[in-house]
Amino acid sequence: MTIHFPFQNSYSALPANFFARVAPTPVAAPRLIKLNRPLAVQLGLDPDLLSTPEGAEILAGKRLPDGADPIAMAYAGHQFGHFVPQLGDGRAILLGEVIDGDGARRDIQLKGSGPTPFSRRGDGRAALGPVLREYIVSEAMFALGIPTTRSLAAVVTGEPVMRETALPGAVLTRVAASHIRVGTFQFFAARGDTDGVRALADHVIARHYPELKDAARPYHALLAGVVARQASLVARWLLVGFIHGVMNTDNSSISGETIDYGPCAFLDAYNPAQVFSSIDEMGRYAYANQPRIALWNLTRLAECLLPLFDGEQEKAIEQAQTILGEFPERFTAAYQAGLRAKVGLFTAREGDEALIQDLLDAMARNAADFTLTFRHLGEAASDDAADVRAQFTDPAAFDEWAVRWRARLALEQHSEAERKIAMGAVNPAFIPRNHRIEAVIQAAVNGDDYAPFEELLTVLAKPFEDQPQFVAYADPPLPEQMVTQTFCGT
Repeated sequence: MTIHFPFQNSYSALPANFFARVAPTPVAAPRLIKLNRPLAVQLGLDPDLLSTPEGAEILAGKRLPDGADPIAMAYAGHQFGHFVPQLGDGRAILLGEVIDGDGARRDIQLKGSGPTPFSRRGDGRAALGPVLREYIVSEAMFALGIPTTRSLAAVVTGEPVMRETALPGAVLTRVAASHIRVGTFQFFAARGDTDGVRALADHVIARHYPELKDAARPYHALLAGVVARQASLVARWLLVGFIHGVMNTDNSSISGETIDYGPCAFLDAYNPAQVFSSIDEMGRYAYANQPRIALWNLTRLAECLLPLFDGEQEKAIEQAQTILGEFPERFTAAYQAGLRAKVGLFTAREGDEALIQDLLDAMARNAADFTLTFRHLGEAASDDAADVRAQFTDPAAFDEWAVRWRARLALEQHSEAERKIAMGAVNPAFIPRNHRIEAVIQAAVNGDDYAPFEELLTVLAKPFEDQPQFVAYADPPLPEQMVTQTFCGT
């Protein structure tokens, strides 16, 4: 049986120092546990063939599909602010690229498929838990309308991996616009390889920003384009309460997608200083720090591009600073527009920002659930505020704010019904709550039971619908269910 992947590879045609050619390491007994059939069709793949034992072998790296040119990509990165000149794909192998049904080029990568030259003493494998977490959260982010890598398949390998204990091994098939990161540029810049930086920049422009190809200053325009996409992306994260957890430069995508779901998590109670990641001991990547860190990462990208900007470094720095200076305004505009939509405002007026900040401050003081507060706000506009008041330890805090909010709503021209529909379209009822993900992982790891995984995916595929049969999935955790730490899983 031949399973055809219509590969049209471009990254592996770049110079040899961009990657290492390496094949996945075969595994003992691969078994498909989940195939994203709609995504397979979108990629021009046959989901029925991928669902066969032969398909599972491809998705686990045991056999290569025709036309694959497997590589591990080279990159560097700042990890928690400390520069590491060589990281690279230590447990991921890019099989190749396909053109999807929308004409977009997409990487197909196996994550957990064995060691590469960049593994740095690691085993190159992935445990089942982190694979399920990334599958769940990346597909939830897609359903929420946030740019993200996707999950095509999850396969158990039939082999254990050793972490603190022996765990079931698994492989995730990840799909991305590309896997090029800020750290990819840093890899060449750290070596003084300006030609490499230029070749990478030209590739990125052709692939992700083709409209910039004929710009008067294409590399300046490239930085501006990445700044704009990252500002929009991080604003969208905050608007759904998402915490990436490890915003290192090697986890910062040039395409503007969310990438590398390690110890990621969503807020339950609103807390701007919230950290879940077990390795973020100083809170560098806390919820409210994410915009600042995104700009820090973009500044590292700008440093790499300086030799392409101007022969005089001072001029190049000045030009980069001007472009980076656009980030705060772009982020604030996207974030404030999103917040206005979440509280039912269709227009912008003076005082709106302070009004919404007062709500967030009251939520923080009263441990209000982030998702449910905004979800129930739609009913509260007409004084049916019982559900939203219940989110506050002191409901009077909401009542005081709601007087001013309703007065502001009275200045809008839209009907109550229009407002409720609009708010329901931006305020999800369902997010991948940490305790739900942990329950799914425990059922799979301890009992080989994937029914909870399937049901959670079903719920999260329609986050803006009420889904009465699954209403319990909207609930925040009980005290004994709370997850206070999430783990990277490498």
